Amino acid sequence: MADHQFSKIYITGGGGYVGAILVPKMLNLGYHVSVIDLFIYGEEVIPNHPNLTKIKGDIRDVALLEQTIPGHDVVIHLACISNDPSFELNPDLGKEINLDAFEPMVQIAKNGGVKRFIYASSSSVYGIKEEPEVTEEMELEPLTDYSKFKAMCEVILAKYQSDDFTTVTIRPATVCGYSPRLRLDLVVNILTNLAINKGQITVFGGAQKRPNIHIEDMTDLYLQLLDLPSEKIAGKIFNAGYENHPVEELASIVREVVGDQVEIITSPTDDMRSYHVSSEKIKNELGFVPKHTIDDAVKDLKKAFDEGKVPDSLTDPKYFNVKLMQLIELK
Repeated sequence: MADHQFSKIYITGGGGYVGAILVPKMLNLGYHVSVIDLFIYGEEVIPNHPNLTKIKGDIRDVALLEQTIPGHDVVIHLACISNDPSFELNPDLGKEINLDAFEPMVQIAKNGGVKRFIYASSSSVYGIKEEPEVTEEMELEPLTDYSKFKAMCEVILAKYQSDDFTTVTIRPATVCGYSPRLRLDLVVNILTNLAINKGQITVFGGAQKRPNIHIEDMTDLYLQLLDLPSEKIAGKIFNAGYENHPVEELASIVREVVGDQVEIITSPTDDMRSYHVSSEKIKNELGFVPKHTIDDAVKDLKKAFDEGKVPDSLTDPKYFNVKLMQLIELK
């Protein structure tokens, strides 16, 4: 561990889509990792390891946080009800988890000696922008409760930034690619699943731009944020995206990987949300440049399908956040 400035990392939501890739990477690098998660997708998504502590619990449980956060060097906060449809299913639950639980957690972390707090916000906080390049300085115009609460947490976190408590907010684009805790309700993953298993993709609209980032790059960024000196990131906000493609172009990339037999059907839509997230700031200030493409994400997914790792991908609720939440009636 000599080459890392921190050794003990606490991850909320570490049993989710991004966590299932991030946690094993951290363990391989010699970190001691504690994961708090409800593990509604199963605990096996992150394999056991001598340096891993799994805490099956809820981030709304303040007593549990007070018991488990102190003694860690860094908190990476990934846990949330993670998309608009899941959120709308139970708005009260969404508010409790995505907003109400946040400030107590930050306070416990700061009082408990945590030195760095990394928050996963969302590029959806910008709302719909006409500007060709959406930068971190632009006004936030969140359109849904999900994105409003993400934006509100950014403001809360900023209040706690201090010399001994470094805060940094990341606004990720839509993540894509394979994970052991796979989500098939994200645009590139949806299109790939349909292409492989139905031979047909329906594109609604098509001209809307959607920013994406490969899950390998997203998780590499969190690792980089552990090693950077505080002065580079303290109190800062960074977009993290890579490729901004219109949805119809994403469909074409999927077809190129999966095969020409895939039919693309275009149908009209009212949802014309389109945004081009600029990732220049994170490149210029932190030197972060993604290495994986949309093409790579589709190939990784195709390989997982070919190897039988994604059974019942059109019907099993575990791949679709909103369906699973309906099924288990999370309260």
